[in-house]
Amino acid sequence: MLLFAGLGNPGAKYANHRHNVGFMAADAIARRHSFSPWSKKFQGLIAEGTLAGEKIILIKPQTFMNLSGQSVGEALRFYKLDASALTVFYDEIDLAAGKVRVKVGGGSGGHNGIRSLEQHVGKDFRRVRIGVGHPGVKEMVHGHVLGDFAKSDREWLDVLLDTIADDAGLLAKGDDNSFMNRVTLALRDKLTPTGDDDRPPAKAPKAQSHVRQARPQQPAAKLPETGPMAAMLKKLFGGKG
Repeated sequence: MLLFAGLGNPGAKYANHRHNVGFMAADAIARRHSFSPWSKKFQGLIAEGTLAGEKIILIKPQTFMNLSGQSVGEALRFYKLDASALTVFYDEIDLAAGKVRVKVGGGSGGHNGIRSLEQHVGKDFRRVRIGVGHPGVKEMVHGHVLGDFAKSDREWLDVLLDTIADDAGLLAKGDDNSFMNRVTLALRDKLTPTGDDDRPPAKAPKAQSHVRQARPQQPAAKLPETGPMAAMLKKLFGGKG
């Protein structure tokens, strides 16, 4: 059994925040793989299902982001799981929007939800860091993560969430590199403009002699019918007078 946790803040007012992309990932996995309906437990919402033959408990802590560890820690203790059985999906401002990186262990990077988890379960859990981009200056970070995704973000966000859901089984099997590759390829293939490359090549113009190419409007020279030149040509080519 494995525990997959998506981090975010509960309530409709936070639903489309960048800080809630972990909730969005958990919802996408539950929908795609027909998990059970969400139910209240462990100070959170849980759903049960199977990925790659492994039983998975999905959890969305309802304690608000800064106390995520309380909910996740309670679930781990109930199922008698250690931190190595935990995979956490959350927003990462130090990654470009749409990029995903997976690692086990490490620091919180200033993320309060991860800091809370480390306090309750230790550091040795898998982290699926979902890039939401950086606003550019430190003073704008709070408003950035607690702001809604822009409409233009849906172009990459929908592809990203679909791919996370499609390939979540790779995480269940511990194949982190393949998971990251699938996400990268999906975004590249679906979002990179194809331009004119997909159009059939234009037909080449009908070949012309170099003389006609150089003088396209010039009429063909008329052969002489009388005189010395005409007599010579008739002799060479067997023409009849």
